[in-house]
Amino acid sequence: MKFFIDTANLQQIKEAHDLGVLDGVTTNPSLMAKEGISGQDNVINHYKAICDIVEGDVSAEVIATDFDSIVKEGEYLASLDDKIVVKVPMIKDGVKALKYFSSKGIRTNCTLVFSAGQALLAAKAGATYVSPFIGRLDDVSTDGLALIEDIRLIYDNYGYETQILAASVRHPMHIVNCAKIGADVITGPLSAITALLKHPLTDNGLAQFLADHAKAAEAVK
Repeated sequence: MKFFIDTANLQQIKEAHDLGVLDGVTTNPSLMAKEGISGQDNVINHYKAICDIVEGDVSAEVIATDFDSIVKEGEYLASLDDKIVVKVPMIKDGVKALKYFSSKGIRTNCTLVFSAGQALLAAKAGATYVSPFIGRLDDVSTDGLALIEDIRLIYDNYGYETQILAASVRHPMHIVNCAKIGADVITGPLSAITALLKHPLTDNGLAQFLADHAKAAEAVK
């Protein structure tokens, strides 16, 4: 399973990259705004800066919502770097754009997916990735992980090559459960990824090892 980080924060992207487990980055306008990045030129330069850090795919989201504008904006984003994956919303014109981009060899990430039917349409249109937002579904008392299971079953039934990118991941158990279900990718904050490192028995065991080593070293003296 691939690990993407969902942020526009360059420091966090570098930290995840240095950890050695980072496969890519996803961003969106909200994450850009959170980092105080606004204006087309600044956003474009920020995408380039992200691509300079990572070796894998970088999802760059279109702002447009009509077909012609999505295509124009998406083609421009794809031209910035070979790592760019054009992030397209799950709307009617977005699905049409997915099909267009697929025919042109431009990779895509269909975002804001909340149902198996939407994921099926995205795969039919040739999306490279589909992003079901499991955390947001949990927020409205709907089982986000069950959606991942449904999409996995449908894609396996018909051999769709679209990758399931579990988005809106909130915590380490989201990541573990997505791995058990068979998601191809997860994307979440750095905190969720680094939380996988932690276990109280690991901390206690390490503390004991160090204490025993210190005692042994003292005895040698």
